[in-house]
Amino acid sequence: MEQKVQTYFQLKQQQKDIEQQLSVLRDEIVAYCAEQGAYETQVGGYMVKTVLQHRKEYDDQKLYAALPDPEIWRLLSKVDSHKLKSLIKLNVLSEEQISPACTVKQVTLLQVDKL
Repeated sequence: MEQKVQTYFQLKQQQKDIEQQLSVLRDEIVAYCAEQGAYETQVGGYMVKTVLQHRKEYDDQKLYAALPDPEIWRLLSKVDSHKLKSLIKLNVLSEEQISPACTVKQVTLLQVDKL
């Protein structure tokens, strides 16, 4: 069992190192694409695509203040974008009511495919 625990620990350390390397490479590739002014480009035998997304992030305190009924907070208990979308679809909440609690974060996704 000690060997399994040791192997697990070593693999987790490798995973952290790999994730850090991936993050650095990702940032460099995205910056390269931005410099080229291209969302899709071929680099050697690879097709590189960047996709710009907007993600909403909510402030718990502002959201609680924006809710018309404090009982709705029990349905959320913690800010969850999927639950909020469901409540908006059900007309329990409106986008206007919760907009003061929302900020939109721009995120660039990276996709690399081998040709």
